[in-house]
Amino acid sequence: REGRLLLQQCGSCGKHQFYPRIMCSHCNGDTLAWVPASGHGTVSSYTVVRRPVSPGYAADTPYVIALIALAEGPTMMSNIIGCAPEAVTVGMPVEVSFEAWSEEISVPKFRPLAAPA
Repeated sequence: REGRLLLQQCGSCGKHQFYPRIMCSHCNGDTLAWVPASGHGTVSSYTVVRRPVSPGYAADTPYVIALIALAEGPTMMSNIIGCAPEAVTVGMPVEVSFEAWSEEISVPKFRPLAAPA
């Protein structure tokens, strides 16, 4: 909702993790804190969904579901937006973008990283 991507970071080993847990998945430490992520990553795998899973998704097809290797280390599943599904490639650099689903809920999605000026 605030347009920020947060990850858990372990106070013992310093590693980041996603999905959230009560203990560090690397060292089993229990001193986890929420920290801002850079929002940058690369596509490590993806698929293009061309058939809607239900009538409610018909207007959204085709869409891309991807595994994003975040710059901080964890992998996150999300959608790739802002480009044609055929333009998505493994290794493509991406950045987070938030899609508001309601006043309370925003969902992180990823778009191709803008080329530096």
